[in-house]
Amino acid sequence: MAMDTTHLLPPLNSESSVNWLEVTWMAFDSLLANKVRSALTMLGVIIGVASVVALIALGSGAADSITGQITSIGTNLLMVMPGSPSNRGPGSTASAQTLTLDDAKAIESLNLPVNGIAPQFSANAQIVASAADKSASVSGTVAAYKPLQNLTVTNGRFLNDDDVKSASAVVVLGSTLANDLFGKGQAVGQNVRIREQTFRVIGVLGPKGGMASADDMAFVPITVAHQRFPNARTPDGNGYVVSTITASVKNKEDIDAVQSRIGVLLRERHRLKSDGSEDDFQLMNQASILSTLTTITNLLTVFLAAVAGISLLVGGIGIMNIMLVSVTERTREIGLRKAVGAQSRDILLQFIFEAIAISLTGGVIGLALGAAVALLVTLSGLLSASVSLGAAVLAMGFSVAVGVFFGIYPAQRAARLNPIDALRYE
Repeated sequence: MAMDTTHLLPPLNSESSVNWLEVTWMAFDSLLANKVRSALTMLGVIIGVASVVALIALGSGAADSITGQITSIGTNLLMVMPGSPSNRGPGSTASAQTLTLDDAKAIESLNLPVNGIAPQFSANAQIVASAADKSASVSGTVAAYKPLQNLTVTNGRFLNDDDVKSASAVVVLGSTLANDLFGKGQAVGQNVRIREQTFRVIGVLGPKGGMASADDMAFVPITVAHQRFPNARTPDGNGYVVSTITASVKNKEDIDAVQSRIGVLLRERHRLKSDGSEDDFQLMNQASILSTLTTITNLLTVFLAAVAGISLLVGGIGIMNIMLVSVTERTREIGLRKAVGAQSRDILLQFIFEAIAISLTGGVIGLALGAAVALLVTLSGLLSASVSLGAAVLAMGFSVAVGVFFGIYPAQRAARLNPIDALRYE
């Protein structure tokens, strides 16, 4: 019976050196001899590498998007919100009435190294225009809110101090909200109704982007919001509550000191313990939020990549299975090879390199597919996802490692075959 020995390396004596180029060529030649089987074996590796590369790129893009949204406002931003830090249930902060307009004025009187103080009182309301209406978040605030949040006005103007003092019935619309109410028409100068009161549109903001951005919000003087919105009064009826107090610290190094000083002031005003155990307010800064979100997104990316990496292990098992079948099919060839002088290491090297060739080829194809997915997501405008060199090296290195790990056992089994028994194999 004739035997095909074209996929077996020429024998090496103990003093010869390995011709790595020939070993590699013979490994790929063996794959080409069984194209369909090789392609199916590679499938697990292709899916695994593509998944790892794509998920790392998407995770990195999501992290960059979140970071960009926060840094676009500024990492020096400090926010005070009502509600105990230990009570973070749904709606707990929004429903709390522990922060007042007088608290905001007291913070402002400290003359801290900040660029401004902006209290807010927000509520959802139906905004009715002449041809459309929409439910949106309406925020009562002051003129300082615009520079603190890095907002831009594309048409008209933002609220000023006179609007707040005189409780003028004026409103500034976010870009998306203005488009929903007036389309491409002129919004400035038009009237809208909010809680049965007519407001004149004095400005439209530029697009901000991001989640819960100003694009879908409306802004009115805080004095008007306190007059028109429900639950604006403090429980004793002697003051007004606020939803948030925002400040921008001038120097990043002073954030902790300013935050600590505001905490001391509010505990004194609210007659709370100085150790913070009874706090009925929350102090947060953008830098700590950014750090927390970055940690979360990085962990999520690693977790998703690890889950995707499981398919690489499945691909490795497939490689081992096919290599064991290959050893069985080529038993007589191996026996003939050993009979004419081939050493065990010759057989070992060939089968290991065949396993590496499968995983490496699958890795290259998977890398290309993963990069294509990242490119499609980027072109769609959802995220800016790009494949980093580190992610590509990690995925390819792991795929080659899988080939080596799962190829060793079949290679050793082939190398240990007794030439006499192998020649007798049917």
